[in-house]
Amino acid sequence: MWHGEQLDLDAYLARIGYGGERAPTFDALRELHRAHVLALPFENLEIILGRGIPLDLAALQDKLVHRRHGTRGAYCFEHVTLFAAALERFGFGLTGLMGRVRMGSDKVKPETHAMLRVETAETAEGPETGRVWLCDVGFGSSPLTPVELADGAEASADDWRYRLEWRTVTPGARGWMLYAWDAAEGRWFDRHGTTPDPRYPVDYEVANHFVATHPRSPFVTRPFIQRVLPDRLHVLDGLTLTTTRPLDGSREARELAPGEVPEALDGLFGIRLEAEDARRLVAGLNP
Repeated sequence: MWHGEQLDLDAYLARIGYGGERAPTFDALRELHRAHVLALPFENLEIILGRGIPLDLAALQDKLVHRRHGTRGAYCFEHVTLFAAALERFGFGLTGLMGRVRMGSDKVKPETHAMLRVETAETAEGPETGRVWLCDVGFGSSPLTPVELADGAEASADDWRYRLEWRTVTPGARGWMLYAWDAAEGRWFDRHGTTPDPRYPVDYEVANHFVATHPRSPFVTRPFIQRVLPDRLHVLDGLTLTTTRPLDGSREARELAPGEVPEALDGLFGIRLEAEDARRLVAGLNP
């Protein structure tokens, strides 16, 4: 289903810096998840540059793995499609999921976020079947570790903390709510909710079309870039650059001039645009 046979697995693992075992164990899943999130940032620049977002594996590998000029990131549908192909090659059992982004709001929003439900053959404690995990590698401020799909399960990685609860996620529907710890507020902050209904690549194609083209999509109006690190989160929203530290919740923000954006993308986000794309991006940001 996820076309893992089309993946250049060696090149993908080299791109994310993974050198561990190639088996469907929890240790492998944890390290793969962490390596993918740290190596591949979140960005919507193809949309801002007037191009589409293809989800076929050949296009994703060309953009994220084999690219010879420049270094790029992706958004959730791209991340999850590529990650699922790698998990399939490792032998994991996996199911696509889609969620509704909340970010503290009770408003019912469309399902526009892609994630994976992943089964492991063993855990860090030893052989144990039947445990499943939420892998959320494409949220931008993504967890650095899988979170077990169990009510009240918590996970931590470096300075970040996460929690899953089984609860009402939309009126009349129960599912999984993912929370992140907000140190500034001293509380769990709800990120998104998902029902356990399986989703398929074709569902991602439909939602991807909406996110990449609909005038109400937040990703068609301005650059939105995120990179999560062990001790901080960098976000570029239009021309506003913020850095948040999860340990104490502190936040720094400043406005960039359009001409500063390519350098910030390279230095902070690990995104190096080709010269013509950088020129077009800056031109589009100028009033």
